Amino acid sequence: MIVLGAINLALLLVCLKFIVPKEFYQDKSILQDIRKHLPHLLIIFGVVALHLFEVNVVDPSVTEWVGHDFTNEIKGIEGDIVYQFSQNWIPALVYFFVIMYTAVYPFTLWFSPFYFLQTDNKKAMKTFAYGLLLIYVIALPFYLFMPITNVYTYYNINSALETVIPSVESFFYSTTTQNNCLPSLHTAMTILVAYSVSLTGNKKLTYFAYFTMISVIISVIYLSIHWITDVIAGALLAVGAIFILRRFMQGE
Repeated sequence: MIVLGAINLALLLVCLKFIVPKEFYQDKSILQDIRKHLPHLLIIFGVVALHLFEVNVVDPSVTEWVGHDFTNEIKGIEGDIVYQFSQNWIPALVYFFVIMYTAVYPFTLWFSPFYFLQTDNKKAMKTFAYGLLLIYVIALPFYLFMPITNVYTYYNINSALETVIPSVESFFYSTTTQNNCLPSLHTAMTILVAYSVSLTGNKKLTYFAYFTMISVIISVIYLSIHWITDVIAGALLAVGAIFILRRFMQGE
């Protein structure tokens, strides 16, 4: 956890120094901004709380009730394509993608709404909040009633995450489960973050968000975490949510 905290702190300092505009530092009341964006902040925190409740309380019982793991069906479609990556890992790439997956991606999740709040960007904040809600509401039934085990657990291979950052999985699996794979929430959320950030007009931050998006999507395949089907479903979910939001937020 010290490693992840240090990386997030370093990323924060880099963003504050080189990426965020001068108006980010304007002297103003943060409480006033919080009140202004309170409905959207409540949606974000509400979805996070619901997700943690689902992972730690609801999911184990429902998975036992369903009594079937659908991973074999997915493997029957895809074969061993994702598994083959784990048999040809390049150490430098493994380290890079693990850092992107475990540290940089979470940074974008908390820093983006913080940036929207501080710059009082209503459209970006609203897009992020309602996009998060849409994505999770649609994904939740799949997580509960269609359990699919992640690739490296299914094949019983060593976790790249644990190899690079020992004990990280004990933290990681307090926020997700090994069978909440379809659709890939990492894929859906990193696309939503990149799109929301692009609405701010901050080109440097947008480039960073899209670089993170591409890296995270590649990482979940390269590190043998998600099946290709999970990634496709996550991407379609994010694009669909963004399309809906654009239709209902025209003119804002």
